Amino acid sequence: MRLLADENVPVSAVRALRTDGHDVVWMTEANPGSNDLAVLDRARLEARILLTLDRDFGELIFLRGALAPPGLVFVRMAPPDAMRLVTALRWLVSEAGVPLEGRFVVLDVNGARFRPLP
Repeated sequence: MRLLADENVPVSAVRALRTDGHDVVWMTEANPGSNDLAVLDRARLEARILLTLDRDFGELIFLRGALAPPGLVFVRMAPPDAMRLVTALRWLVSEAGVPLEGRFVVLDVNGARFRPLP
């Protein structure tokens, strides 16, 4: 799976997804300090699912009309325990059985909720 991990995604999660064979670009390495619209644009232009712990992306897409990436996973875990996050991400991208493309996914300790992207 092609993913774009926002800067707030822990390095342990990025490494685990890469180890699992996913193509992950991490904004901390690729273009640190990018604003949210630039991150959305990059995900869209590179056809990557955006992975973030930042709730602002949902507001940008659903309330302000920003163009959506192919898919968006908003991780809602506070604080984001690295091992729990990695386990939840692995479950979501490998075992959940629901395609992430075209969906806004809220991932928390109880599972995932899916909503179509505009």
